[in-house]
Amino acid sequence: MDTEKSRALLKIIETGSFSQAAEELGYTPSGINRMVKTMEEETGFPLFTRSTAGVQLTTEGHQLLPAFHELVHWQEQLDQLCADIRGLSTGHLTIGTYYSIAASWLPQIIQHFQANWPGIQIDLCEAGNNDLRQRLADHTIDCCFFSEYQGQCDWIPLQRDELVVWLPKEHPLANAACFPLESLNGSPFIQPLPEQNTDLERLLHTHHLSPDIRFTTSDNYTAYSMVAAGLGISLNNALMTNRVGG
Repeated sequence: MDTEKSRALLKIIETGSFSQAAEELGYTPSGINRMVKTMEEETGFPLFTRSTAGVQLTTEGHQLLPAFHELVHWQEQLDQLCADIRGLSTGHLTIGTYYSIAASWLPQIIQHFQANWPGIQIDLCEAGNNDLRQRLADHTIDCCFFSEYQGQCDWIPLQRDELVVWLPKEHPLANAACFPLESLNGSPFIQPLPEQNTDLERLLHTHHLSPDIRFTTSDNYTAYSMVAAGLGISLNNALMTNRVGG
């Protein structure tokens, strides 16, 4: 099974459409269909089911998905190594990152990187801890900026990013020098990025805190705006706070 077919399969999964995958990869729809048909002949079972809602992997296809990711990943590594040996600086780099780091650090980092390696295409994948860890394990990202991770990878600490509390202006502790952790218990709370093993979630678990979670959101700026509207309090990293709060 060659890597080009595997890359096509992953693009179909990403777009949920044979025709969209063909367009993005520069193939005709019939060409993509032939690739999938050839793969199904090679494997001996269907890889996709088709319906009015789009296309989905079969159970068998899901079992092969990690191998497809591995195949494409190592082909890209081989291509880039060959380019380096030839003295070329070409390739593709996908960076996993928090939203705050993507906005605060990466523009300057990428600017310096591009000055030395202008031929490298860079894609950013912004998500929470758990999603980024899974993508790192699946080789769909090459490196990652996130909280400490114990796994089969090298983790290098770059900065200690403390947690700060977000309070509405009229909150009784808004002008206090510090916020007692126990004051979180029972307080109306807005939780950003739920179930992503964030620093916030670790803090609540470690100190056995039970705020009254009224709202959840996948967007930090939305959480900040809800706090400003007086809907509750929240916690977030200082880097994110500096970004949304000026």
